[in-house]
Amino acid sequence: MHRHGYKGRKFGRETDQRLALVRGLQCSLIRYQTITTTLARAKEIRRSTEKLITMAKKGGLHNRRMIIARLNDLEAATLLMDYIAPQIKRDSGYLRIEHAGYRRGDNSEMGTISFVDEISFEEPVEAEESKESKEPAKAKKEGK
Repeated sequence: MHRHGYKGRKFGRETDQRLALVRGLQCSLIRYQTITTTLARAKEIRRSTEKLITMAKKGGLHNRRMIIARLNDLEAATLLMDYIAPQIKRDSGYLRIEHAGYRRGDNSEMGTISFVDEISFEEPVEAEESKESKEPAKAKKEGK
C-alpha cells in the first residue's frame, strides 16, 4: 500500500473540520501577519496561502471572488487584496517558517509563520495612486 497522489496533511480531523482549521489559520495570518502554531500546520497553510497571495497579486474581480470563496472571510480577503498584495515585491516565497521550540504540554514541534516582506496597514497603495490621478481630472473640468 502506498500513499501516492494524496496531497496534504489530515491532522486527525474530518474534511470539514480540517478545512475550517486551515481557513482560520490563513485568516489569522493575514490579519496579524505572524502566528505561532505547530510546525505541521504552518507547513500546510504555507502551501495554500502562497497560492492565495499569488492570486491577489494578479488582481481582478475574478481573483477577488476566488479569494473570498476560499477564505470565507470578506475582511481578510480585502486586507489581502488591497493592503498586503500590492506591498509584496517578490514573485514567490512570500512566507517564512521559523522553528519556535517545543510545546510544553505535549512536546509538539512549534513554528512561527510570517511574511518575508514588511507589511503595513496604513493606506492601500492603489488608493494613493488613484487619488493623485483624479485630482488633475477635476481641475480640467473646473477650468472649462
